[in-house]
Amino acid sequence: MLLPPPSLRFDEFSVAVPDFIRYPTIRTLAERVQHETLNAVTSPALYEASTSRSTRILDSLYQTPIADASVLVAITHERHPKLLLTRRAAHMNSHAGEVSCVGGKHDAGDGNNVVTALREACEETALPPNKVQLIGQLPIQTSKSGMSVRPIVALIAPDLLLVPELGEISRIFWADFETLLTQPTVEYAVEYAMQDKIATILTPSWQVDGETVWGLTGRVIASLLETGFDRQLEWYYRIQNTRN
Repeated sequence: MLLPPPSLRFDEFSVAVPDFIRYPTIRTLAERVQHETLNAVTSPALYEASTSRSTRILDSLYQTPIADASVLVAITHERHPKLLLTRRAAHMNSHAGEVSCVGGKHDAGDGNNVVTALREACEETALPPNKVQLIGQLPIQTSKSGMSVRPIVALIAPDLLLVPELGEISRIFWADFETLLTQPTVEYAVEYAMQDKIATILTPSWQVDGETVWGLTGRVIASLLETGFDRQLEWYYRIQNTRN
């Protein structure tokens, strides 16, 4: 694991304010994700009119119960935005070789879900926490192992140099945001052990730069598109057949 330099701070957060976002796609996304973030945890009536939007967003993130793990849904701040994705290393104990957002398990010293997401992103890709502008959060997802996972949505500059930590991830790549918004999903067949049988399960997926995006990461992206743009996607797991 690549440890971040001691000088890096994970508790000094910057929030993206929609009024200052130039690009319509990202501005719409930020407005809607922040609306849901505020309504999920806090009541607007609790704040004075002078309380800044950034303060209210941070309060909401601080008040959110700590999940077992958090992922950073990092989107480039540009006219044609892209979503940061990684492929996990083949030797990992869980989700080996699968596509994921950067992120991982909560550590006792993290204090909140945002720190978990930023720390893990830094460890996996050398993404500096001070180069991240928070937008808000998405609803909790549950992994196939039963862990609760909190997606934290944020903006990053398109020209950042990211380096994969090969002990955890084998590749960094990008999903074109407009393609995710408009491209139909493709049914993907995956084999899954169920007790003493092997089941073939069909589920939606995206094909991105030669990689198959499905499972928890697919559900996170579907949640992002529904929250930000009302794109409704049926996310299912359908058993096709089983064998011994």
